[in-house]
Amino acid sequence: MKKKILAMLSCMTMLAAALTGCGKQATPAEPASSGAAADSGSASAKIALITMDSVDQHWVTLNEGAQKAAQELGVEVTFMSPNIKDDAQQIECINNAVAGGYNAIMIAANGPDAISSALQEAISAGIKIVYVDSPANVEAEATFSTDNKAAGKTAGEQMLAALDAAGVTSGDIGIVNVSAATDSAVQREAGFREAFEGSSFNLLETQYGEGDAAKSQSIAENYITQGVVGIYGTNEGSTTGVGNAIKASGKAEIIGVGFDKSDAILGLISDGYLLCAMAQNPDVMGYEGVKAAVAAVNGESLGGKVTDTGVSVLDAAAASGSAAEETAASDVKASQAWKIALITMDSVDQHWVTLNEGAQAKAEELGVEVTFMSPNIKDDAQQIECINNAVASGCNAIMIAANGPDAISSALQEAISAGIKIVYVDSPANVEAEATFSTDNKAAGKTAGEQLLTALEAAGVTSGDIGIVNVSAATDSAVQREAGFREAFEGSSYNLLETQYGEGDAAKSQSIAENYITQGVVGIYGTNEGSTTGVGNAIKASGKSDIIGVGFDKSDAILGLIDDGYLLCAMAQNPDVMGAKGVEACVQALEGTSLGGAVTDTGVSVLKK
Repeated sequence: MKKKILAMLSCMTMLAAALTGCGKQATPAEPASSGAAADSGSASAKIALITMDSVDQHWVTLNEGAQKAAQELGVEVTFMSPNIKDDAQQIECINNAVAGGYNAIMIAANGPDAISSALQEAISAGIKIVYVDSPANVEAEATFSTDNKAAGKTAGEQMLAALDAAGVTSGDIGIVNVSAATDSAVQREAGFREAFEGSSFNLLETQYGEGDAAKSQSIAENYITQGVVGIYGTNEGSTTGVGNAIKASGKAEIIGVGFDKSDAILGLISDGYLLCAMAQNPDVMGYEGVKAAVAAVNGESLGGKVTDTGVSVLDAAAASGSAAEETAASDVKASQAWKIALITMDSVDQHWVTLNEGAQAKAEELGVEVTFMSPNIKDDAQQIECINNAVASGCNAIMIAANGPDAISSALQEAISAGIKIVYVDSPANVEAEATFSTDNKAAGKTAGEQLLTALEAAGVTSGDIGIVNVSAATDSAVQREAGFREAFEGSSYNLLETQYGEGDAAKSQSIAENYITQGVVGIYGTNEGSTTGVGNAIKASGKSDIIGVGFDKSDAILGLIDDGYLLCAMAQNPDVMGAKGVEACVQALEGTSLGGAVTDTGVSVLKK
């Protein structure tokens, strides 16, 4: 909390000093440590961070993540955002960054078009552009944001379920948005409205509060006088206003849902005036945005990729743990050299190697010990043996990616009985844990299916057989990826063949894929790194480049198969984020913080040629 307060005070100081609408808060970065990943050419990089405003806690937290990466990489990030959401002020900030000789601009655009000309001028001046949270209609090096439409639909589903549980089957619902030009908020509204399609509820005409809590409260109060049964806010200010309006009305039966995480929102959830809020990861946006900006400045091509930085649902059950986490997460400290065991499905796939790298980097930062003690192949018996070894060796916590939901449950329960904290990374078991850091696998699988559908239609292929190479019927993450993939083809003319299992082994998966090819399939899907590599190698060996392969995970082999045209794309997760956040959660739990079993989506992006 101390760090949060200092950040807010710094922001207030910046505002007081601003002579124009565009404030400036330069934070000199320390030289990169010997372990930093900065290239020699990045030491002089100057990056401007321009968000929609400089007051919302969402943007303050995003800046904190950016400053952390700046310190690690030895670069300078200046938070020069306007004091209010205003296109003219945001344009002025961009022009100031150009005039100030900055090498890169990280920006959360107020809207898709208003600042486009200013951004084009910046690009013409040789400045690299990276979007965080909300893009404009100008090509950038990379984008780090939330899948806002999907998250908005989740918010709608949460409200629908709560209304149903309360016996409310119809009624009016109000929506408090930021503005019709703020793309992220527009997408959140679109997803929310989609959740109510076919229901008996009436969604009223949207009202805009410009993200201001007071204006949003006034709008919400007007909705309440109209007798609404629920109200939705699309950002931090809107959500705070909605909760405050419900609180002031005394009508706790009105269901309020919204977006973003702040102390005010957490308090409103805990007190019952908001049902829940969709919590983004602005610190991840800021941190990854800086890394991308430095890479672009150093000449690396990022291909304009879009990375989903994830979202989780904060409700009353999680709010108390989240509030405690808010005070600790930004400044996690270990009182001793805790021993943490990292047990993944195997120790060979690059996905797990990268997850371990993220865990080891965070362990070094926090002064704890992480031992990577995973089996050499995917095998329940070996994974159980690893758990038992962790208990016997006196580990204080276990981070684990479960092969399946049930096989290792007894071993995990014994570990918990011995006082060991459990945190899941990538794939959980059916045993309660402190926290889980994973990908929304069903949603990502559906995205993979949609990518294949689009490519087949573009090639003029409107029907045919499609093969699926999965890991095993017991690996929950892969099962969800298959379920999402199959969902994407519902109602189409394609025939999805019976799934075959290759145990995540590239050679076995290649053999399965080759059998599919002999059956004349038009496409094949792999659900993890080994499966996807096998699919790509099979298509390569067949010489049939018209067969479309899609898959999961990121490795040198997969990237090569995409570049060479044997795979269309792969869903790239963020295993390093899982590893780092998993270690943080272990330390928090060991230091006595209750995390409430929170599940955090660590995001996914589509890797194409």
